[in-house]
Amino acid sequence: MHFALSHEQELLVDTTRRFVEAELYPHEQLVERSDAVPDDLAAQIRQRAIETGLFAANMPAELGGGGLGVFDVSLMERELGKASYALQMLVARPSNILQGCTGSQIEEYLLPSIRGERHDCLAMTEPDAGSDVRSMRTFARADGDDFVIDGTKHFISHADTADFVILCAATGEVQTPRGPKKSISCFLVDFDTPGLTRRRGPNCVSHRGYHQCELVFDNCRVPARALLGELDKGFELMGQWLGSTRLQVAATSVGRARRVLAMATEWAATRKQFGQAIGQFQGTGFKLADMATELEAADLLTHMAAWKCDQGTMTDSDAAMAKLYASEALARITDNALQIFGGMGLMDELPIERFWRDARVERIWDGTSEIQRLIISRAMLREHGA
Repeated sequence: MHFALSHEQELLVDTTRRFVEAELYPHEQLVERSDAVPDDLAAQIRQRAIETGLFAANMPAELGGGGLGVFDVSLMERELGKASYALQMLVARPSNILQGCTGSQIEEYLLPSIRGERHDCLAMTEPDAGSDVRSMRTFARADGDDFVIDGTKHFISHADTADFVILCAATGEVQTPRGPKKSISCFLVDFDTPGLTRRRGPNCVSHRGYHQCELVFDNCRVPARALLGELDKGFELMGQWLGSTRLQVAATSVGRARRVLAMATEWAATRKQFGQAIGQFQGTGFKLADMATELEAADLLTHMAAWKCDQGTMTDSDAAMAKLYASEALARITDNALQIFGGMGLMDELPIERFWRDARVERIWDGTSEIQRLIISRAMLREHGA
């Protein structure tokens, strides 16, 4: 195993980096101040991403996507992660779950998403069912040739800008060694479907301009063809999605940490106190050394998990370790960077306080740090029959 990049991969990294610097960085302050991305700017960024070949890079080439493997996509994510989340997510990587589309779903949902004509969001989390997905209460009841959906989802990222939702809902019950659990199915539901209400959720301190919403399903009727994949097999589809998003969180955390470290290093080299650069003081210099070491360790963990995913050997623990360590390393790196900047680090004149705020959510969404530790430890104990 080695991670020396090929010429093509180096071009991919360079192209993505130049795109981020030219198309995303200039608009970060606007998004931060207004907590929104103007529609015309969003359309412009998406179009530039399509023209550059970065849009839908994770989707198969034969369907019009970029056809990149997981390792290559993680290289992209690392560069995109340096920018404001609300902006970098416009360079869309449609949900991998959409590759489960069949029949008319391909023309109605999958292909338009790859072309940038339609945009998805995924609804899994509920007010009383966050990490415990099997306890979700949103239920899809079969009724003739339709399903009738009732329930509420919240913390649904970018639902305000999506055209349709990939909905995870209970459709029955299965017996497990730990008692009865809900069986889950996935559905494709357009936002103009009667009985579906979408409303903006509370403001979040992380990732301004990138919003979360609440979705309410009240006697919402969808045709049987809205079922994505097999009935009661949605948990398996969700597992595929969670693995890819955990790698995405890891890669974007590494990218953002690299940008933060570069800024902190420059500040430590040029800011003078007591007649010398503050980086020459051991208290600051050692912080930089620890930050750099943690960053490289997070990068390698993420590379390894992505490489194993392409080989078909990645385990849940591999993705969990990458997500856990990279997100927590980002938290420590941004906190140390703020300390190096001192009082100026807390001022909104500089982006350090934004990086510090934005880092906080990475340890929560797509599986909290506690859930990642649970995944890792259970896998370790399972080897000994526990």
